[in-house]
Amino acid sequence: MQITVIIPTYNEAENLPNLVSVLFSLPLTGLKVLVVDDNSPDGTGRVADELAGKYDGRVFVYHRAAKLGLRTAYLDGFKKAIADGAQAVAQMDADFSHNPARLVEMAKALEDADVVLGSRYVPGGSLDDNWPVWRKWLSAFGNFYARTILGLPLRDITTGFRLWRRNVILEMPLNRIQSNGYIFLVEMAYMAYSLEYKFAQVPIHFADRRWGKSKMSIKIQLEAALRVWQVRFNFRDLHKKGKDARLTTI
Repeated sequence: MQITVIIPTYNEAENLPNLVSVLFSLPLTGLKVLVVDDNSPDGTGRVADELAGKYDGRVFVYHRAAKLGLRTAYLDGFKKAIADGAQAVAQMDADFSHNPARLVEMAKALEDADVVLGSRYVPGGSLDDNWPVWRKWLSAFGNFYARTILGLPLRDITTGFRLWRRNVILEMPLNRIQSNGYIFLVEMAYMAYSLEYKFAQVPIHFADRRWGKSKMSIKIQLEAALRVWQVRFNFRDLHKKGKDARLTTI
């Protein structure tokens, strides 16, 4: 299976070479990496180009003129990955908060699912031990808040570590997603669940970034809290059935 890993970047020059190296050490045939860089001031785009030269035909770079947000980074990335023939598309952060090795189990889970979520909140999942209590509480509450409003049984709908089948990306009306922050991830999960695609949840450990600065802000969190209600209203026409046939936990 050709899996293309989409990695949106903004000032990730320190992380990217190590991440790409680890990804290509995994026992996954046909793995490719697509870096979507938003004109990073630290030279991430140049580093990505060097990696594309080193891993000829396995690393691709899409340079964007400015910092345009997570939604368009992924939507642009999906189009390019699908056009390149990807049979599955992965989403993950560039900062090693997602353990690349878990992609192997996620690929296995995709054999019986349409979407695989790397989840911090299923048995076996966890958060960084060094996180302060308030940050752990905020993460857990954010998930509970969104899941409750949207009526979702998925335990971690804000996770950025995901694996999608090609047909799901092609069939979902992604043009209806309008959020520019991390609520984009919630919208995609809600849309896929409402359209009755089958989910699998694989436990992951979410680590704090090794290098660089977090891009999470109060503005992004406030947008997420408000946009959840808009998601529920805007997608009310999507059909939903019972959850049992569409949800498995690894």
